Amino acid sequence: MRDAARKAGKSDVLDQYAADYPVGPHDQPQSMCPAFGSLRVGLRMKRTATVLSGSACCVYGLTFTSHFYGARRTVGYVPFSSETLVTGKLFEDIKEAVEDLADPKDYDAIVVTNLCVPTASGVPLRLLKKQINGVRIIGIDVPGFGIPTHAEAKDVLAGAMLKYAREEVAAGPVAAPKERTDKPTVTLLGEMFPADPVVIGQLLEPLGLAAGPVVPTREWRELYSALDCSLVAAIHPFYTASVREFEAAGRPVIGSAPVGVDGTVAWLQSIGDTLGLPQDKVDGVKNAMTGAITGALAKMPIKGRITVSGYEGSELLVARLLVESGADVPYVGSACPRTKWSDADREWLEAKGVRVNFRASLEDDIAAVEEFRPDLAVGTTPVVQHAKAKAIPALYFTNLISARPLMGPAGAGSLATVINAAIGNKARFDNMRDFFEGVGTEHAAGVWEDTPVDRPKFRKKYAALNEAARKAAEAVGT
Repeated sequence: MRDAARKAGKSDVLDQYAADYPVGPHDQPQSMCPAFGSLRVGLRMKRTATVLSGSACCVYGLTFTSHFYGARRTVGYVPFSSETLVTGKLFEDIKEAVEDLADPKDYDAIVVTNLCVPTASGVPLRLLKKQINGVRIIGIDVPGFGIPTHAEAKDVLAGAMLKYAREEVAAGPVAAPKERTDKPTVTLLGEMFPADPVVIGQLLEPLGLAAGPVVPTREWRELYSALDCSLVAAIHPFYTASVREFEAAGRPVIGSAPVGVDGTVAWLQSIGDTLGLPQDKVDGVKNAMTGAITGALAKMPIKGRITVSGYEGSELLVARLLVESGADVPYVGSACPRTKWSDADREWLEAKGVRVNFRASLEDDIAAVEEFRPDLAVGTTPVVQHAKAKAIPALYFTNLISARPLMGPAGAGSLATVINAAIGNKARFDNMRDFFEGVGTEHAAGVWEDTPVDRPKFRKKYAALNEAARKAAEAVGT
């Protein structure tokens, strides 16, 4: 499909994705479809319509996103057949659908997304009008063969919207935000637990600063406010396309986040250095936060060995907080790539003896559980499943860890309750393992009156026949 897309005129798109989101040991996602991420961004925005172009089975699966997150929003779909795909009629159908939808009373923007098959076929969304009846039209390609994780697909749409908004600002006056502070602002890059931007705002206030919008934003005019900042904080460091737009707008960008004592102190100092703030003012906030966070961590210590893995992009921040809480963290794996915005977190963790693995595969994360035999494994669903099968307590990163505050004093100790409770469940896992021990696995899995007899000779015979059939099929036409 990648080769087909290049032949169909999508080389520049794929080359940009290859530069922004370099692949790791796998050249396609091991998690959900990447469009899950970009669809989520669009569905969270007010007055924004979402239209998908792709195989019906893919679109059916992706609409789960709108239900799962309670978006209560319609997901538009432009179906196709082999005929409309190869004749170019699909693009005309998309164009007609967008024109019918573009009503400024209902929408500020319409996002049209090509999934794998339309991208591979070269459906040219760039030929759509940039605006219809005052409604902005944004076309993006989000193929599974070009974007390694759904987290990075969030950046694809966020970056495309920032680019559009930046060009609008350059062309003339734009709509003012609903709420506007008179202080210089720090735009926050990356989805966060709702309390974290509030906490960051409290950290910035003594410095004479205010927390700006969180990108991805919730409405279009927030994009203007995000661009109109003094500084961008790349809380999630993999938003490469978004960073490019901020830098094109002349905005400085810093990495890491105010997590734990060391993280908060270093982050505040980075802001002070970047914006040239008086050092005594910066030191005052650092000293106050050091005392508050140290006290919070001391009240809620974490004892135990924990491996951390996930695909959200905040895995290193969580690992830092766990280490400062007293946990032994030998391994942290992130499905997202290493960037210069994550270097500070990586260097801090490595100095503490933590093995940091970017573009970690499922196999890497499971191997870490096997190697370190932690008291708790934090990870993706299959990692959690593997750990629990070994009677190791485990927690799903996305729903149980990243859905908690991490920043400043509020973040300190926020993980301890769920982490300590999970570690304390070890005896229950041992009991379950002992109770179910002997239940069938592999060929004997399931419930049987008589345990099935393994037939390795049969498997070997039919494996050989399958391989012969495969080679015969390949030989046809050669």
